[in-house]
Amino acid sequence: MTTTSETVTASPTASAPKPNAPRKRRGRLTPYTLLLPAILILLLALGYPIVWQLVTSMQHFGLAQQFGRPAPFVWFDNYVTLFSDSYMWVVVARSIVFCLTTAAVTVVIGVGLALLMTGISRFPRIFLQITLLLAWAMPVVAAMTVWNWLFDWRRGVINNVLTSWGLDFQNHNWLQNPLSFFFVAGVIVTWMSVPFVAFSVYAGLTQVSAEVLEAAQMDGAKGFQRLRYIILPMIRPVLGIVLLLQIIWDLRVFTQIKLLQDKGSIASETNLLGTYIYQLGVGSSDFAMASAVSVFVLVLTIALSWFYVRHLLKEDQS
Repeated sequence: MTTTSETVTASPTASAPKPNAPRKRRGRLTPYTLLLPAILILLLALGYPIVWQLVTSMQHFGLAQQFGRPAPFVWFDNYVTLFSDSYMWVVVARSIVFCLTTAAVTVVIGVGLALLMTGISRFPRIFLQITLLLAWAMPVVAAMTVWNWLFDWRRGVINNVLTSWGLDFQNHNWLQNPLSFFFVAGVIVTWMSVPFVAFSVYAGLTQVSAEVLEAAQMDGAKGFQRLRYIILPMIRPVLGIVLLLQIIWDLRVFTQIKLLQDKGSIASETNLLGTYIYQLGVGSSDFAMASAVSVFVLVLTIALSWFYVRHLLKEDQS
């Protein structure tokens, strides 16, 4: 009887934790509840422009719409017209080549500067970092004013320096020829982006263990071997995200190209996707085709970054 009474008495104690179960559920839902306002703001800020672009890209904007008449829906006719336009694909190919080239050059130069910052003494390193920071912080319009003066075909410093070296660059117009135009644009875009890459990679290099590098050096590894087999693999995640961001930014470049075009180049021969959208929307008031190109740029950006995103997903699963 004593055993039975003890068992009966102990059974309510065993079921005592049940009232705490709702508290545990509320504790698990608390982080998601706190994140909900930020998620809603992001969906509103990012979702509304995308939905507006999709809707606009399926409408027709003509002369009547400029006088207030509603734009009729044509559904996918704008995309059919867009994809059948040979000039559109020329602009796409030109933009992809430009963004991949400038992104690769930017990362290479940025990595070189980051390695230089790790190998020099304190005061030269601080001077280099301040210089890069000033170049990065300079407004785009102010920087473009300086670059336009440097490459001016009448009073430009670049032409004067090259002419003083015995080269025939007197009154040479860099912006008239498409190849030299994109060379100048690539130099400017790279110059503006290198500081970000250099600082990001330098932050990654500070996490590389000095003991590992010393052990490799004691084992006979040369400088290039340490860079290739130790340093670069350890900072690969930083290099991946930096390269991805550079490709996205250089694919959407607009201000530098537009300001260079305004200095006298032929827009149809130097258009990239950003200036092409501007030309369709603002120049021709064809907001539907401009929206269609914008949606295509969004899809192209996702396609270019999908390889890196898929690699991140595989790493998380492993």
